[in-house]
Amino acid sequence: MADSFNKKEREKKRRKRKKDKAEKKKHRKESGVKQQEFMYVDEDGNLTTTPPDLSKKKKINAEDIEIGVPKSTSSGESRYTKIGYVKFFNEEKGYGFIEESTRKTDYFVHIDSLLEEVRERDKVVFEIGSGPKGPVANNVKLYKEEKEKKKETEEETGEEKEKEQDQDQDQKKE
Repeated sequence: MADSFNKKEREKKRRKRKKDKAEKKKHRKESGVKQQEFMYVDEDGNLTTTPPDLSKKKKINAEDIEIGVPKSTSSGESRYTKIGYVKFFNEEKGYGFIEESTRKTDYFVHIDSLLEEVRERDKVVFEIGSGPKGPVANNVKLYKEEKEKKKETEEETGEEKEKEQDQDQDQKKE
């Protein structure tokens, strides 16, 4: 059975590679140069063939070594909660993009993920979730400063106190 042209060419290439490999091996043996089999790590963390200078060796106390992950100082917010600006939002189509303020990363947002109505250039707080095409913004609401939050809680507690006083007065009248 006759071999095809392509098959003959592949066989030629295979024989040539084998021959080249044998020649390289022979050349290495004749030159007598051996590759370094042992490598050292220097003080900068780079691999070298020369042993390190022991005079530069630093003493480290075993107590100073921290094993494990240090406790995080959580501010009460999730690490997935981010602050950003509405870069683009189309109410007719029901989607938009939010740019995170720290990393300048854009996140897709769908109208179903909005907790409050937003417009372009609004400062918002959102959580990062995963969508079919990458990260998306979920639970999007307008960003409120700490002062505004305090005022709202004070107003809510003031309203609650008024309601309680009204209820107490109604009960006294009865």
